[in-house]
Amino acid sequence: MEAKIGEFFDKVSSFFSGGDQIPWCDSDIVVGCEREVAEAEKGSSDELKNECKMRLSWALVHSKRPEDVQRGIAMLEASLSGTGSSPQQMREKLYLLAVGYFRSGDYPRSRQLAERFSCHNIHTNY
Repeated sequence: MEAKIGEFFDKVSSFFSGGDQIPWCDSDIVVGCEREVAEAEKGSSDELKNECKMRLSWALVHSKRPEDVQRGIAMLEASLSGTGSSPQQMREKLYLLAVGYFRSGDYPRSRQLAERFSCHNIHTNY
């Protein structure tokens, strides 16, 4: 019973302190994704390479390490300028960029991307 009460108060204090509910990623996952990208670069299909890079981007922007978050932002921004992204891939990239900017403390940029993501959803679904 005490554990449940403690958990309740932890959630309430997290809510009022503005704690985010976005998942975190540890460095082991980042390293695993980096290995996966390196292996895919050795002659895999472009589709597999892109999937691996998206997983790495996800891991980086969800990392607890600020330098990883910055690397993830840079990767995603570079990939946005490339051609060939489907509307779904574009939405995923915009979402991950918004997460990255949120985690780095650039809340206005995160919000701007979230709004762009929302507009992108409306325009690509109709």
